[in-house]
Amino acid sequence: MLGWNESAWFSILMSAALKSTVVLSAAWLMAFLLRGRSAAARHLVWTAATAAVLALPFLALSLPVLRLPVSTAILPVNTGLVFRAFGVGTADAPSQPAVPAGNPAGSDGGPAEHTPWPNVRLWCVSIWALGAAASFLKMLVAYTALWRTRRAARPFDDGGLTAMLAQALDIPHGVAVLETGSGSMPMTFGFLRPSIFMPADSVGWSDERRRIVLLHELAHVRRGDAATHLMARTALSLNWWNPLAWIAWREFLKERERATDDLVLSAGARASEYASHLLEVARSLQAAPMTGCAAVAMARRSQLEGRLLAILDSRVNRKPMRGTAPILAALVAAVLVAPFAAVRAQSQHEQVIAPEIDATIRAANSQKNHEILEQAAAVYENLRKYEVAQTLLQSALTIRGEVSGQQSAAYAAGLVKLGDLAAKRNQPAEAFAFYTKAVSLGDRPEVAPALVYLGMRAYGKRDYAQATDLLQRALNAAPAGPQAGPALTWMAAVRDAQAGGAESAEPSLRFRVETVWNSITSKYDPLMSAEVEPLLQKALAAEAPDSLDAALTMELYARFLRQQKRDGEAAPLANRAAEIRRNKLAMDPTMVVAGPARTSNAYRVGGGVTAPTVLSKQEPAYTEEARAARYQGTVLLYIEVGPDGRAQNIRVQRSLGLGLDEKAIEAVKQWLFKPGMKDGQPVTVAATIEVNFRLL
Repeated sequence: MLGWNESAWFSILMSAALKSTVVLSAAWLMAFLLRGRSAAARHLVWTAATAAVLALPFLALSLPVLRLPVSTAILPVNTGLVFRAFGVGTADAPSQPAVPAGNPAGSDGGPAEHTPWPNVRLWCVSIWALGAAASFLKMLVAYTALWRTRRAARPFDDGGLTAMLAQALDIPHGVAVLETGSGSMPMTFGFLRPSIFMPADSVGWSDERRRIVLLHELAHVRRGDAATHLMARTALSLNWWNPLAWIAWREFLKERERATDDLVLSAGARASEYASHLLEVARSLQAAPMTGCAAVAMARRSQLEGRLLAILDSRVNRKPMRGTAPILAALVAAVLVAPFAAVRAQSQHEQVIAPEIDATIRAANSQKNHEILEQAAAVYENLRKYEVAQTLLQSALTIRGEVSGQQSAAYAAGLVKLGDLAAKRNQPAEAFAFYTKAVSLGDRPEVAPALVYLGMRAYGKRDYAQATDLLQRALNAAPAGPQAGPALTWMAAVRDAQAGGAESAEPSLRFRVETVWNSITSKYDPLMSAEVEPLLQKALAAEAPDSLDAALTMELYARFLRQQKRDGEAAPLANRAAEIRRNKLAMDPTMVVAGPARTSNAYRVGGGVTAPTVLSKQEPAYTEEARAARYQGTVLLYIEVGPDGRAQNIRVQRSLGLGLDEKAIEAVKQWLFKPGMKDGQPVTVAATIEVNFRLL
């Protein structure tokens, strides 16, 4: 994989697409402003633009990143002091293929694969690659055919006319003129040592026509058009999907031929005679369809009318450029576009990260040490730079596969790390894919977290048989490991669901209704329910007392006790779970402090203090634990909106649990406010946010 995936390629292609569109738009504007200047000047603009477009992706990969701050979208919303947000999710996770239960290998003995559908980024990258490959293949076929033609052709006997004309055009080196088949279009081919192809029919031409045709092709040689033609065609092949690239290609060809015509006329050819010969050549001769990719043909019928009008118009500016001007323009354009190529967007709250990612990957690859990359990924994950963390973990997985093999426990552990990252990013489909592949390599202690996650999701889909199987496999794989507690917790949740227990964070009314209904219909299973509490107690015994796993177990235990009308026993557990989560939030450097109120100078609205207003906000995401447990409710946050328009001193006033408090704070941290004002100056104002989590 070499540290690359479809996300990395998609990012590169999207960046190049946006920047190339800007460059081509600027070139079109400049060419329009130069419409009164010579065709050579306009062709120079298009040559520079195609060089810049061609250089963009390579410069972006090789240059250090230059980050520029950009603003978030401004979307005016509710102006009240109590703000609301909604975390909405579906009660059932998306349907996924069943997880292998027995021998998990594929039919070929390799690991079972799962790819989320549809993978839009992969499709975009694949379609671009196929289009570019087809275009380059067409170029290769054309170059090969013309190269063979040049090798098979014999020298054209022009009686010294070519040497005389080359001298008149200040061409310092000799130019080979070769005779090709009858009916072929005169053309120039070869970007290092260009050759001129003359059709065998030219033997019967008048001396004046031969002179005009040779003069035209030598003008292409003097201008270096064969080299710039290859460059422009390559840029078009890479940007084949972009309409602006095709417009640029068309304008490039048009201005090139007009600039060449101007050079011929400046060398002494009469406009009327030149136009007549050009028309006859276009009428009687024809270039092969493929040659336009690789050679510079004398006449194209699609552009002939405009060329003839320009040739016969005595008012046209025909000032030529220096012969090396296009090449110099291309080099200058590539240099000038370098800072633009290095630009990356950076939000106002994003921090610039110093470590060199590529250097880290190269160092780890040279040492075959995946731990270097995984340690760096952990740092980036804590900074919420998830794309970078994934790139590092993908590279680490490659090293694990090279060192230990792709059927090894080490490789499975690398897949689990990628699944953990996807789960943290709230990407359940990607997490499912990585975890499923890890589990397909065998039930080892390394894959216990994957089995627990998959069991939890099966529980959320009410597939209790599969959930039980997966959770039991996790306990069998690591009976004393850190995943034993979570496995027992979710096993208890499965038993509670099988017994007919309520599945709501606010179960009081629903519990009463369901209990009566289950008792009437005999759906409630007291024997199954009796298994729940011992499993939860075992889970608490296996988990660290102050861990988030313990908090989750306490929250589910409290819910179970409330279902049993044992509210007095449930309250201490719920309070202890909330305390654990508050402490973890306070210790997390990526979170704003959440806990007891701190001394604050925040103003309240009124008395000359205006309320802050929301400019942009992000709705919170559901946690997989809450989705699986069908957990709903409202998190109440106290915040202070600072003069910079950001939320600070965030505190949880009403906790919900199952990771939803953290999701609420994580979302609110990204909100942007117009700050409250006092006496015309922005001040810190206290506010409350209700974050409602609902399942559809």
